[in-house]
Amino acid sequence: MNLKTNLPTDTSWQPLMVAALTNSFEPSFLEVIDESAQHAGHSGASESGLNSHFRVLIASSHFEKLNRVQRHRLVYDSLQEFLDNGLHALAIEFRSN
Repeated sequence: MNLKTNLPTDTSWQPLMVAALTNSFEPSFLEVIDESAQHAGHSGASESGLNSHFRVLIASSHFEKLNRVQRHRLVYDSLQEFLDNGLHALAIEFRSN
């Protein structure tokens, strides 16, 4: 893992993830939910209870005509910095635009 130090460790990354996804996809719908607290004590959970498990619900014209794998790859690519810094689980739900 290539850890970077520019992400805060003591506050939720949710607004930063919203900004990254908005910048990449100009979504018509976007919700980013930090579910980390629900996974406290589980494998991959952070000690702070923050930033280890997120759910993304997104709709964007950028995903039209792409299959599910291609859509997931684009979202993972746009959030790579978070994955490099300890994001353990990312659930992605695509909505109709």
